[in-house]
Amino acid sequence: MNPLHCIARPGTLQGEARIPGSKSNTTRAVVFATLAPGRSVIHNPVTSVDCFSTVRVCRQLGAKARIEEGTWTVDGVGTELEPPSDVLDVGNSGTTLYILTATGTLLRRGHAVISGDEQIRRRPSGPLVRALTDLGATAFCTRPDAGAAPIVVGPRLAGGRTQLPGVNSQWLTPLLMTGPLSEKGVTVDVDNLQERPYIALTLAWLDRLGIRYSREGWRTFHVPGGQAYAPFEATIPADWESACFPLVAAAITDSEVTVRGLDLNDPQGDKAIVEILQRMGADIAVQGDGGIRVRGGRTLHGTEIDCGDIPDAPPILAVLGSQAEGRTVLYNLGAARLKETDRPRSIYEELSRMGARMHWETEDRLVIERSDLHGTEIDGRHDHRIVMATAVAALVARGATKISDAQYAAISFPNFFEVMQSLGAPFELVSDATAERETA
Repeated sequence: MNPLHCIARPGTLQGEARIPGSKSNTTRAVVFATLAPGRSVIHNPVTSVDCFSTVRVCRQLGAKARIEEGTWTVDGVGTELEPPSDVLDVGNSGTTLYILTATGTLLRRGHAVISGDEQIRRRPSGPLVRALTDLGATAFCTRPDAGAAPIVVGPRLAGGRTQLPGVNSQWLTPLLMTGPLSEKGVTVDVDNLQERPYIALTLAWLDRLGIRYSREGWRTFHVPGGQAYAPFEATIPADWESACFPLVAAAITDSEVTVRGLDLNDPQGDKAIVEILQRMGADIAVQGDGGIRVRGGRTLHGTEIDCGDIPDAPPILAVLGSQAEGRTVLYNLGAARLKETDRPRSIYEELSRMGARMHWETEDRLVIERSDLHGTEIDGRHDHRIVMATAVAALVARGATKISDAQYAAISFPNFFEVMQSLGAPFELVSDATAERETA
């Protein structure tokens, strides 16, 4: 990706926008299609950098994927995965890292090496690697003390019983996806599972594909072995995580925005943004055709928000809290610390540069107070959600804000800047040199 800055200025929004497909669903769909022998058709996939990374590594395992506008066709290989001839480079995609780490243990011969960019090589992978070892597979980190990629995996996921800490659902999802193809089946005991909507999303895919499983609450999951995936045709729902940005932008400015393509019945956890905005006093309406309309201009009021099931939301929720009267408290932040960055800490530092009044009540409770923001230079930290959240914050800041790493928005919301500009956001994408001149 070419380095870009966003020069963002205060402004209001007006109009309608369609939200792209869900990254979480698209990633799962591509891997399920790879593990199903025959042709699967995926409609409305999100054309994000992360999802293209998933397609690339699945091709290395033998899948044939044809990418066309609005539809991806995948000819899968089932359990006849090919030993890759090169490292499986997942780029910046943590979801792909973890799912492909487990998928690689289905190889009948040979080994695979999974790695990615600098952030991926810091993402904690030890619990998943240990679980795969418990289940009979070859799995180890090349840097044992790091507990992170590069990871070597190989035959064979026999099955059995293992345990996982519950702070990161991305360690459990891969075992649920690969367990049906194991010989003996997989049972996973999970301690205090966070991010439950992501597991509900994975289980919804297993239901769709006819896979048998059982669970005891959110504590124990059992997937019988000896099953198989069949090819499928599916339409990817719109991404609630992406929708949060224009919805919050409208709520904190004197704007009126309608976003379309969303489904409140979808398992995605970030649909909680509707209830959060309602609770804080925003003028928000759910329309019958999948539209969500927000009118700004109302006084917002602070509230306490449990982020355990919405770990991608703390950056944009911190921005929302900075424009609400009283105190907004974000808590249960453990899962949010294990993403591309320690997101609660990152947004705390970057919004503080803009003048936000924030403090840590405890290590797990971030308090945000009503703040007057001002433009400044922001480090996007190679994190798409920090980039997009601070761009929204710039709409209510005095003066210009220069945000580095703007190209990283394409990781999850490939047309974020185009969508926001179509609504009237005064955002400009410029090269490094141009950014220096325009903010001098």
